Amino acid sequence: MEEQAKASANGQIALGSARFTAITPHLVRMEYAPRYGFVDDPTLFAQERSARDAQARILATDETVTIETGGFRLAYQADGKPFHAGNLSVVFGKREWKPGLANSGNLGGPIPTLDNVRGPVALGEGLLSRDGWYLLDDSGRPILRDGWVAQRPGGMAASERISRESAVAGTEYDWYLFAYGTDYFRAFQSLSIISGKVPLPRKHVHGSWYCRWFKYTADQFRQIVQEYRDHDFPLDILVMDMDWHELDTARVGYGHAGQLGWTGYNWNRDLIPDPEGLLKELKKDGIFVTLNDHPHDGIRAHESCYPAFMARLGQEPGRNLPYNAGDRAYMEAVFETALAPLEAQGVDFWWVDWQQDYIYHHVHGVPGLRHLPWLNRLYYRHSECDGRRGQGFSRWGGWGDHRHPIQFSGDAGTNWETLAFEVPFTLASGNAGCFFWAHDIGGFWGDRNPEAYARWVQFGALSSSLRLHSCGDNLDRRPWLWGEPFVQSMRAAFRLRSELFPYIYTSVRQCHDLSLPLLRPMYLAHPECEAAYAHSGQYFFGDHLLVAPIVAPGQGPNFSATKSVWFPKGEWFNYFTGERIVGPCAKNVSAGIMEMPLFVRGGAPLPMQAYTPRMATAPLETLRIRCYPGERGESILYEDDGQSQGYRRGECARTRLEYRRKGGTITVLITPDKGRFDGQVTRRGYRLELPCAARAESVRVNGRAANAGYDDAHRMNVVSVEPMVPGEAVEIEMEAKV
Repeated sequence: MEEQAKASANGQIALGSARFTAITPHLVRMEYAPRYGFVDDPTLFAQERSARDAQARILATDETVTIETGGFRLAYQADGKPFHAGNLSVVFGKREWKPGLANSGNLGGPIPTLDNVRGPVALGEGLLSRDGWYLLDDSGRPILRDGWVAQRPGGMAASERISRESAVAGTEYDWYLFAYGTDYFRAFQSLSIISGKVPLPRKHVHGSWYCRWFKYTADQFRQIVQEYRDHDFPLDILVMDMDWHELDTARVGYGHAGQLGWTGYNWNRDLIPDPEGLLKELKKDGIFVTLNDHPHDGIRAHESCYPAFMARLGQEPGRNLPYNAGDRAYMEAVFETALAPLEAQGVDFWWVDWQQDYIYHHVHGVPGLRHLPWLNRLYYRHSECDGRRGQGFSRWGGWGDHRHPIQFSGDAGTNWETLAFEVPFTLASGNAGCFFWAHDIGGFWGDRNPEAYARWVQFGALSSSLRLHSCGDNLDRRPWLWGEPFVQSMRAAFRLRSELFPYIYTSVRQCHDLSLPLLRPMYLAHPECEAAYAHSGQYFFGDHLLVAPIVAPGQGPNFSATKSVWFPKGEWFNYFTGERIVGPCAKNVSAGIMEMPLFVRGGAPLPMQAYTPRMATAPLETLRIRCYPGERGESILYEDDGQSQGYRRGECARTRLEYRRKGGTITVLITPDKGRFDGQVTRRGYRLELPCAARAESVRVNGRAANAGYDDAHRMNVVSVEPMVPGEAVEIEMEAKV
């Protein structure tokens, strides 16, 4: 039969048992379903079933299919057999993919947890590969119907992960081929189109956390908050680990770790006699609270919420129902009767500490589906009530779990090897959409090592969340308990994060808008450069900061350590010393315990704030703008209310910051937009900081002469602008030699 163009406005074509869907110019879905038919329901990975590349050109005959997009050309020859190298190929650029081809250049991805890790372990797989493609196998995975999980037609394999090899050996395929060559950004964009964007977390989760598995009393929690204030460390979140609830009243259960009390929802009033009062005090002080939840034993008869739980299910009291995450009514009853009352008292979000796969091999009624990805979805959806953004805090649940941030990386060991591994692990995790790890900064268990802890805090200060966590009597992570010079070093790192928080939150918004990781491996922006792959211990933090954490012990009284850092093309300035480095080049950078290799792109305006002990919630009444020398650059300050879903409706504000230099004339332009959101400041001042320059000869603000202060230690000109309506533009012009 002569080849002819098929009607394919929807970017999809079926031929016998095969169906192909062009989702983007760089992503195609390939189904082979001879027994149970094609699947149009969403899965935990594939959420956007209507996603199509409407410009795809599809040609078909009775035996062939050809799909051409701007990114690939697919050719299929029907031969009555499942997909194989002889009947299916995809060509993109100068590369070709066929079924069975090994993805040997994969750049790694996340694993569910770092529990018990004390050094490098094997990574998972991510989208990005030096081979230029990735095949994501969704074969056999459960589907979602009416928002709830269900088996696919024909059932589901009995293992959690159906490997590519086992899928090839079977007959039902559901494959997603990402074909992007060296354009890694296209891979991330395609992921967000089929699987959904990374949502914006609540603002405070990117602040400072304190957590320890310890039997703290209410007064001790109050003391911790006061000590943070007394020792001049910022704090945003207080985590109450398992001892917040009763541990010794349960009489039935699985006895996880030899203890019936790991699941629990009754306050331990011996330790916290007035939880409502404590939560009210903390909220008034600007502190958010999250509680640990090991839900595996469900709601048992000793829980105060038990009568309401059983009534909600229409059950007579008297028996303990097994935990059943596969039953909608059961989980709705848990959320309504156990969790919601605690949230009404002031609990902000939940730490889902699921560790019980050995008890429950899969979600009841859905063989092969582990609890973690499903619980992460359920808890996140529950947290979206009352118009708030969803907020997760749990281990990584696999493909699609990027929609439920943030992730908890588990109980890792406290040693140099673990710290050194966490940096490339965090970068590789972003390759699967896992953009926001909240690591146990310092390590959860092990020996005391003040120097390693101080360096870990430096890494945490320039990552997704600065969350201190530990267990036992000898590992209290309160920084002021670790001796000098480490206390001073950690205080400087905490202060740095507080001052950089406007830049950090702006970068977090970019993760949502552009589907880019917060911590970006060098090869993401420089895929053709071999040095970008070789330097796996450094990263871009947002657009304009280059970070290379120290992950090995130093020498001498200053604990100075040296690290090889690769600098891409451009001017880069050491944040601490002002040293100028012109890339591309590699350079050994030394840093004492008070510093780390942190570099700012020349000419890029950094939105900052004055140090504040509540970095995530303090009103930004004075915007600091720091510009290191360069020819020109621009950036954005992003703001919203930090809590609601309003950011999805455009309830936010962006301020454009522009820098340019011509000869000895430096001009900085501040251009706010007209965006609005609840809680927005009504007046704002500005403080422009221009380091690495001679004292200004003249300054003009909006055309009028003004004065500049000068910081000799940093060779920094400082211009202050009195508070004004945020919508007014400001132009600052300065004559100064660089």
